[in-house]
Amino acid sequence: MDTTILRNRFREQFGTSGDLYFSPGRINLIGEHTDYNGGFVFPGAVDKGITIEIYRNGSRKVCLLALDQKENNYVEFSLDDTSKPEQHWACYIFGVCKELEKRGVSLGGFNAAITGDVPLGAGMSSSAALESVFAFALNTMFADSRVDKFELAKIGQATEHNYCGVKCGIMDQFASVFGREGCLIRLDCRSLEYEYFPFDPKGYKLVLINSLVKHSLGNEYNERRESCEKAVALMNEQFGQVETLRDANYQMLEAVKGSLTDEDYRRAKYVLDEKERVLAVCDALNEGDYELVGKKMYETHWGLSRDYTVSCPELDFLVEIASECGVTGSRIMGGGFGGCTINLVRDTIADLFISKAKREYARRFGIIPEIYHVVIGNGSRKL
Repeated sequence: MDTTILRNRFREQFGTSGDLYFSPGRINLIGEHTDYNGGFVFPGAVDKGITIEIYRNGSRKVCLLALDQKENNYVEFSLDDTSKPEQHWACYIFGVCKELEKRGVSLGGFNAAITGDVPLGAGMSSSAALESVFAFALNTMFADSRVDKFELAKIGQATEHNYCGVKCGIMDQFASVFGREGCLIRLDCRSLEYEYFPFDPKGYKLVLINSLVKHSLGNEYNERRESCEKAVALMNEQFGQVETLRDANYQMLEAVKGSLTDEDYRRAKYVLDEKERVLAVCDALNEGDYELVGKKMYETHWGLSRDYTVSCPELDFLVEIASECGVTGSRIMGGGFGGCTINLVRDTIADLFISKAKREYARRFGIIPEIYHVVIGNGSRKL
């Protein structure tokens, strides 16, 4: 990413220059809504993300300039403030500061300018990239990188929980911090054990198609988490030792089905199905069987659409177009309610698929979707 504009705007605003840091957004090949259920996910960092320039200002004041915000793009707050800023985007930085201080980091004031090329609301975790870049930078500046990378990811997650109203899992922040070029990461969200898998599918491309339906997670996300927690509580009461849906099986779920609403049952069943799919994809990747990977991606999409109900007509339409074109795998990516589909496409049909998807989507919905070619990149770093 070209940082010339960022550098110039920082100098105009603050009269000096600082250090540059970057944290990426992420894709997730498979394993959606499993992270907060103690399951497995399969993310990778991408080459798009959030870049900041940052400099100590010698006070207790934090001064923030968001280059990509059209309105309310400048915010100041004190590290001694107890209430978060009114501007939602600034709450992420405020939360990271508070969570670092909870862990014994003695922060000082700083000036920062922020820009990015990860599309907002596209399901690529721009918020996790924002949390991660500030956690990484402030840890470097004020704690000599004393806080380990796992804790940096947890700081981002705690920021979402405590300051932004989203009870997310750990996946997005983990991928942003731990990403490695050319690799996907299988993360066990219960133990936080992880393994890098080389991802270089010869003859295939990973293509994201942005529906341009903007999603804002909150109540809908939390409602689905509550559905899973209800199922867990009933199974734990009857069988014991069921802390998350990771500990459950189909027989347990069927035993409590009568005490659940149909909605809660289907959401819990989706998570059990997805747990099995992720493990199947691990085996398929080890065998180089990308056709099976793609089959599981389609299964995930329709589970998310019909059982977990986090899709929308626009995303379902894009997945149907992918199937018609012979795309190997396609599904909604991210928390849902809009954003992107992720598509595993053979090189030989990629151009045809992209052309048809743009044409047919525009005809149906009156807007041309955006296309992103995915490159798997490294995690949080100083530039």
